[in-house]
Amino acid sequence: MFSKGQIIFGVLFFIVFAIIIGYTYRKDLKLHKRFYAGSIWILLAFIAFILFIVAIKFFFK
Repeated sequence: MFSKGQIIFGVLFFIVFAIIIGYTYRKDLKLHKRFYAGSIWILLAFIAFILFIVAIKFFFK
């Protein structure tokens, strides 16, 4: 399916990408707390909505 070189590239790309994303998140943490305070409620509402759709799918199958 994938060659050994492709797998190595994929793993290294993921590791470097995760490190860069983590660094930029830590760098902008003060801005996140200032401008996105309360956004956790939006995330929870979105998750609840998805769970609601899944529940409807299973109950009305």
